[in-house]
Amino acid sequence: MQNIKILIADDHTLIRAGLRQLLQGMGGFQVVGEASNGREALQKTQELQPDIILLDIAMSELNGLEVAERVRKEFETVYVIILSMYSNEEYVLQALKVGAHGYLLKDSAPTELEIAIKAVTRGETYLSPSISKTLVNDYLNRISGTNQEDKTMEGIFVKLTSRQREILQLIAEGNTTKEIAQKLFISIKTVESHRMKIMERLEIYDIPGLVRYAIRTGIISPN
Repeated sequence: MQNIKILIADDHTLIRAGLRQLLQGMGGFQVVGEASNGREALQKTQELQPDIILLDIAMSELNGLEVAERVRKEFETVYVIILSMYSNEEYVLQALKVGAHGYLLKDSAPTELEIAIKAVTRGETYLSPSISKTLVNDYLNRISGTNQEDKTMEGIFVKLTSRQREILQLIAEGNTTKEIAQKLFISIKTVESHRMKIMERLEIYDIPGLVRYAIRTGIISPN
């Protein structure tokens, strides 16, 4: 049986190194690459074709939930396991909704990582035991609902398109219009048009307000 190919995507070098060493010591796993931000994670997924992505939520340029959603659409054979410090319901439910196959807390025991990887490769959904199992039933009940409260993760996915969420994150991280245009290979005018539409849809008409909104909805970390 071939080793399970794994891509590690986390913005902390020490965490990536620790995960790599842990996986290599388990046997049956091959770490094929690492990514330090969300955009790089997508590029490495296309380049390396891993079986599993271990994906942090709070990454720069493109957060983990955005990456998970795009992987689900573009790479159907790749499984995504979210690694997170956050155990609150909103993050877990949104991760499942965008297509993650597992959600593992970063304070989990090393053996739990191995169990999670093997579970998702069997086609199962894996949640850390400390996350209440009732979340799954709650998720199934809510996934077809119409809750559009703009202070939640789910609300941001309803109000904005994927491109608008991407640009909002870059704005909130302090990138200028020119820098955003260069990162996304689009014109400055296109960035300005997206920013105007974001402000109109959110009814927020200043940059500090957009930053506060991005923090409140979990697009970026307060840090």
